[in-house]
Amino acid sequence: MKIKDLIEATGAKVLNGTFDFEKEVTISTDTRTIKTGDFYLPLKGATFDGEKFISQALEKGAVGAFCTNEQDENGFLLKVPDTLEAYLKLANYRRRKQNFTVVAVTGSSGKTTTKELVASTLSEKYKTFKTPLNHNNEIGFCQTVFEAPDDTQVLVLEMGMRGLGEIELLSKYAEPDITIISNVGTAHIGRLGSRENIARAKCEIVKYQRGNVFIAHDDELIRKTVEFDGEKIFYSIKDVKILEKSTHYSKFEYQGNVYELNVGGDYNIENALSAINTGLKLRLTVKEIQQGLKKYAPIEKRWEAVNAGGYEIINDSYNANPESMRAFVDTIFELYDNYALVLGDMGELGDNEIKYHAQLGEYINNHKNLNPNTVVISIGTLSKNITDNIKNCVSTHFETIDSAINYIKENVSKNKKLFLKASRSMKFEKIIEALGI
Repeated sequence: MKIKDLIEATGAKVLNGTFDFEKEVTISTDTRTIKTGDFYLPLKGATFDGEKFISQALEKGAVGAFCTNEQDENGFLLKVPDTLEAYLKLANYRRRKQNFTVVAVTGSSGKTTTKELVASTLSEKYKTFKTPLNHNNEIGFCQTVFEAPDDTQVLVLEMGMRGLGEIELLSKYAEPDITIISNVGTAHIGRLGSRENIARAKCEIVKYQRGNVFIAHDDELIRKTVEFDGEKIFYSIKDVKILEKSTHYSKFEYQGNVYELNVGGDYNIENALSAINTGLKLRLTVKEIQQGLKKYAPIEKRWEAVNAGGYEIINDSYNANPESMRAFVDTIFELYDNYALVLGDMGELGDNEIKYHAQLGEYINNHKNLNPNTVVISIGTLSKNITDNIKNCVSTHFETIDSAINYIKENVSKNKKLFLKASRSMKFEKIIEALGI
């Protein structure tokens, strides 16, 4: 962006210094990686204040910096009321200037998978750029917009939230053309208090939508909550005819056409329906959609197949909530024969966190496909309520990862495939590291 663009987009006041307003600069928010010729935008958080490093940024070659207070620095400074708001305005400025087609995705679970499926599909026709990993907050949104190459045609954005108003803010600056809600579950219910409030928060995604297509999981709560006058498309696993399923493959028919995925699980099929509908609305052919879906591959820690110390492991410990845990269990019980589940605590479930863990244990215990030879290992504090409610197969609990690892090494045959699922805070990657030693 040119320096004059920075001023126009943010309404900044030039504090001191003079510069070539036609000069093009790159925005940097980190003095550790700043390069000569960059323009420094300091961000603030609960434990850090980027404005304290303005002098360091200028010393490293930054041509100027944003600030919110009067500064003693002699460099070129632009004053704004709030640097995060300035960052969002700059991202919106570029979004409008490049005129990306923006597809915004949110959901209690499945939003990252849905984002990946949509991006894989749309890449068959368009130059597509997507939110990296789970950079789905305000800063991640801005970074994604600025990292998108100039020839990007479609921008697929994942939008996360921890409370009301957060997705509305993202929607305001992203101005989506198509919006998607993968589902409304109980993730973050500890903060929001009810599924109704979660639905309200997710449906904020349409608040500043400029396009006229809304795609969502067929949930009565979403139907009655969303306030949108454009076209609404609802999808469900009930809409498909499953033709073939295995551990790493799915084949299904939807609206008269057959699609394939190189992953198993009904939830992956369901998430793929949002990609199909998005592709159709953006004028992809059925063949292009079929090709894009088949190229989809899970990202790290999402149904990731690894081998450690002779154990075959499926690592799905990217995140966990009651809905994704049940889908995880359903897939394993239906598609696999000889396995051990290693389950950890689910975070941010509020006052009913014990109940949700106990309900998962009951769900496993009463599952129609439960094999009595199944081994269920729980690790953590809350997860004890899972295994305490499992009586119809082998179940045991450990408070620490180290004690669970010792049990696995001594009691779980390497003929059993290990399935790992927990909230990221449990750091289940340590299990893989320890088993591999």
